[in-house]
Amino acid sequence: MKKIDLTVKITESKWREIFKNEKMTALGHLGTHFDVMNKEFSLDNTRRCGKIVDVRNVRDDDITVEDLGSLEINRNDFVIFHTGFLKEAGYGTPQYFKLHPQMSMELIRYLIAQKVSLIGLDAAGVRRGAEHTRTDQYCADKGVFIIENLANLDLLLNAAGSHSFTV
Repeated sequence: MKKIDLTVKITESKWREIFKNEKMTALGHLGTHFDVMNKEFSLDNTRRCGKIVDVRNVRDDDITVEDLGSLEINRNDFVIFHTGFLKEAGYGTPQYFKLHPQMSMELIRYLIAQKVSLIGLDAAGVRRGAEHTRTDQYCADKGVFIIENLANLDLLLNAAGSHSFTV
């Protein structure tokens, strides 16, 4: 499979627009990034087996364990959730930061129990509002890091389908 860039591109004008909508950008909480919180990020995490889950149909409920379908999750996997929300709402809009799909705590606990290394998605976080930072910290405390605002997941899904890939 060819390489696919999963990062959101940030121009200076985009940064200014986003800064009006999301004050966390001043702290580096901008574009595609992972939240290490107060933990160390092992360089072993820079090359992982990736798996992508298509959850574009989930909007009014949380993304759940059932949404994984028959996907086999293994230790150290990087599990990516393609919500479609980045393209739908547009990165940096107020809607993008406040109304994005979120994962259920049951799903997050399940992924932690499977000992994944990374969880990624094309949205502003695995949980919204006050639960965002608290959940990122919970995951980091368990050795799992969240990568937010992934781009081009439609390309990745088309290329990988249900097969594993290297991230």
